[in-house]
Amino acid sequence: MAIEFERAGISSKREVEMPIYCLGEQVGTRRADILFEDCVLVKLKAISELDDSHYAQMINYLEAYKLEIGLLINFGEKSLKFKRFIKSVKSASSA
Repeated sequence: MAIEFERAGISSKREVEMPIYCLGEQVGTRRADILFEDCVLVKLKAISELDDSHYAQMINYLEAYKLEIGLLINFGEKSLKFKRFIKSVKSASSA
């Protein structure tokens, strides 16, 4: 997948070490499967079925990596399954 995107002129990094944040402070690092254009996280799976725990994991990764967009792709089901995640920006309500 990364090769095809690179051929299309979209930059990507595979197995990239990413900082993890908690309450605005860097607390460690973890490897991301693929990062496109330094802003889209791709998490690859090869399992029989995605469930809510996988969705929660992706949401947590987006928060920890301070990214807005993620794509969870599963190659383990009968046909390719994917789910797109967009972290919505919470606006402060006026008092």
